[in-house]
Amino acid sequence: MADYQIDRNRWEQLGILEQMANIGSEVGRAIKARKAGKEDRVDGAITRALDLFAATTEQLARQKSPRLREVLRARNEFLRLFYDGTFDSDAEAIERYFTLFAIAARNQRDTS
Repeated sequence: MADYQIDRNRWEQLGILEQMANIGSEVGRAIKARKAGKEDRVDGAITRALDLFAATTEQLARQKSPRLREVLRARNEFLRLFYDGTFDSDAEAIERYFTLFAIAARNQRDTS
């Protein structure tokens, strides 16, 4: 799984809402796997989520986007969830945060 890397060119064709919704899918997979005690799946989902975060932050940094700060904060909160012992208290809040991007991306597609 360490060789996983998203196609950066295709990724950059997505808007920020779609990017964050896709990141949220991996975040959700990692949370679901942790709750089920499937650590091998947790590791894979974390790896994929971090690659998606990296692809998004690279793009936003090149664009000098003010959204970069929020994406970096979201990444840090995601990592804190798994590595600082706050999983039980914060998993639901992080899932809700990313769910809002999925809803916004879907609404945006529906109105386009």
